Amino acid sequence: MARERAMEAGGRVPWVKYGSVLSLFVVVLALWFRSPQNAVLDDRLDIVLSSLLRAERKVGMNNVARPKVAIGFGGCVDLIVDGVSLLNKIGVQPTDQPLHHNYLENAEQLAQSFAYFFAPGAAAERFMLNETLFSELVEEARDLPGNRWSVGGNAPVMAGRMATEGCDVLLGGSFSTDFTDVLSQHITVAGKVVDEPDIHLILEYPSGAHWGRYTSRRANRYIVHSDDHNPYLASMDEFAKKLKDFNPDLLVVGGLQMMDNFPFQSGERDAILSRLEELLSSSSPQIGIHFEMASFVEESIMEDLLQHVIPHADSLGMNEQELPNLLSLLKGSNITVLSDPNPRVATVLDQMREVYRILNQRYKEASAENQAKDAKAKGKPLTRLHVHTLAFQAMIVTRGSQWKNTMSATAKASLTANRHVCGSNDIDPSKARLIMDDSFSVSRQEGSQRIPLQETRPVSCWSEADYEICVAPVLVCTEVYQTAGGGDNISAAGLVLQI
Repeated sequence: MARERAMEAGGRVPWVKYGSVLSLFVVVLALWFRSPQNAVLDDRLDIVLSSLLRAERKVGMNNVARPKVAIGFGGCVDLIVDGVSLLNKIGVQPTDQPLHHNYLENAEQLAQSFAYFFAPGAAAERFMLNETLFSELVEEARDLPGNRWSVGGNAPVMAGRMATEGCDVLLGGSFSTDFTDVLSQHITVAGKVVDEPDIHLILEYPSGAHWGRYTSRRANRYIVHSDDHNPYLASMDEFAKKLKDFNPDLLVVGGLQMMDNFPFQSGERDAILSRLEELLSSSSPQIGIHFEMASFVEESIMEDLLQHVIPHADSLGMNEQELPNLLSLLKGSNITVLSDPNPRVATVLDQMREVYRILNQRYKEASAENQAKDAKAKGKPLTRLHVHTLAFQAMIVTRGSQWKNTMSATAKASLTANRHVCGSNDIDPSKARLIMDDSFSVSRQEGSQRIPLQETRPVSCWSEADYEICVAPVLVCTEVYQTAGGGDNISAAGLVLQI
């Protein structure tokens, strides 16, 4: 028996020995084949990063007077939480029916709306009509581990980025003293002091997050708000008074999505937007005006914006959801609620060309009509269009316009995307990846030119018609700290180098 056991042991030893050698050989072989590939990818990211940094540094802010930027309107305190954790905590079950809702009235609609945008990983923002439910959500979010508070709203976030990048800023909004205490010393607030600021609940989620049968295709956020102050643009009068003495180089308008589906009295919203139009039209023609788009779902407010705001803007900023939304309305169709969250470069560029063409054609027709009536010209031609997506930044800038340094601005916008989402000014290539294609078509039209991504010159620029186009890849952050406010930071950083 002992001999048999010895024989069995003896029979096993060679297999164990050779099995170990074989395993070691497989591991070494895997490393042998994998390492060069990883090294090439790492080297490529390093080269793209250093090239983008070099492009950004081509235009310095040193020894130059700080540019002056006026930004309105409103602001809030963002309460940032993990979206899936909060929904699980309050017992909102994954729905079998993802649905789009213009606004939210109950937990079931919240579940349906969240599911609708969560799976594709598309950004969304909705007004909650049910104040009781919103208060419950906020209270539960306060106790959720890992929650964070931060300054929020298009205007304050853009103001913060521009102050950081070297601008002096006039900010229009109604804030509490606690809010203003944390703002940069280079930001001057114009507006009334309020006791309680509006709170926005930011439901963040990473790529690959699970909620029931849904898996998110990319990191993003779903925002819920129930504002009291922001929809009324309550700071506008104070802002207008200080604007004259401030004499800005650039006027930025954002935060108007707070008016979307808000229960105004009849004619109230139109009156507010008419006052805003008067403010924009009375500003000096030399002052550039930028309008930052956002998540709009109510067609009537989009039509109001096309009448009162957009015609007065030289520059527009938006993401991959907002671009087709605007274009659809310009072409006479319905609002596009959900678009491809990862569009191809050619698709975005074609949409940008169409928006640029249609808005400038409208400007020419309106100018000719006013000239025929011997009336004062209204509005401005669109001379700058910036679209920010997860994978790339794209800009169209009219040649000979006041906007400078388009190539460097596109690079800066790209770098800012990583800095904000990763939560660090220092970009770590080991926490980033390129998801833009190695080459892209400049249009979906057959036979269109393809442009390769060159690591040493990653920002591709070329001329068409009366404008220049620049496209830059984004070093997409793989360890997400925060997506909310990304578009505002990106747009603001791109503008800084162009004024």
